[in-house]
Amino acid sequence: MDDAIPTPESVQALVKWRAMSSRQRRVVGVLIEKAKTTADAYPMTVNAIVTACNQKTNRAPLTNYSAEDIEDILTELRGIGAVVELQGGGRTPRYKHCMYEWLGVDKVELAVMGELLLRGEQTVGELRGRAARMEPIADLAALRPILTSLLAKHLILTLTPEGRGQVVSHALYKDRERDELVAQYEGGAARPGPDGAPESTVEHRSDASTLDALRFEIAALRDAISRVEDRLAALESAVGVM
Repeated sequence: MDDAIPTPESVQALVKWRAMSSRQRRVVGVLIEKAKTTADAYPMTVNAIVTACNQKTNRAPLTNYSAEDIEDILTELRGIGAVVELQGGGRTPRYKHCMYEWLGVDKVELAVMGELLLRGEQTVGELRGRAARMEPIADLAALRPILTSLLAKHLILTLTPEGRGQVVSHALYKDRERDELVAQYEGGAARPGPDGAPESTVEHRSDASTLDALRFEIAALRDAISRVEDRLAALESAVGVM
């Protein structure tokens, strides 16, 4: 069965996403990936999901989930509306994701999110190359507006400043995991709260997310200006020849 492409109405529907555990993210990432790369084997059985979660390529970290683990994770994901189970005719149950509506994304944005869910943080160059196996993303210039859109939806984090080797990740981490990741790239430790857990940084994150979105918008504008300048130069050259 083909990966269902969302309608404009479904993309604009009420977004349902929330933070997920690492094992939930792995299963969802696998369902996104396989729907796009092996559509003839999708939706997936529990055994197929086990194999895909534990494969040694395109995964970080490597895992060793059992069928029982996957069944438990699928139950959790069904409970939050991220996955549905399909049954019929006495056949083995199969599972498909609901990520278009759950995240409120289009098909290329979902490819980027799927890659981030499978591997976690990575450079934008790595992300472009890896996500392009699921949906066409010609180059970094094509990736930037996608990242800008995902930032505006608060679905990704930028962990290092804009420029060569910039590192990004998804934003579906639980609070503690997210704080530890951000602190790692800031070169410091997350501040502990009164109970030993990292203090809430919601306001700081909101400001940072807005700043990151502006940075990507500026980069996209620079790319657009550069293309316009190239076209003007070509026109001027043509006029000069005439």
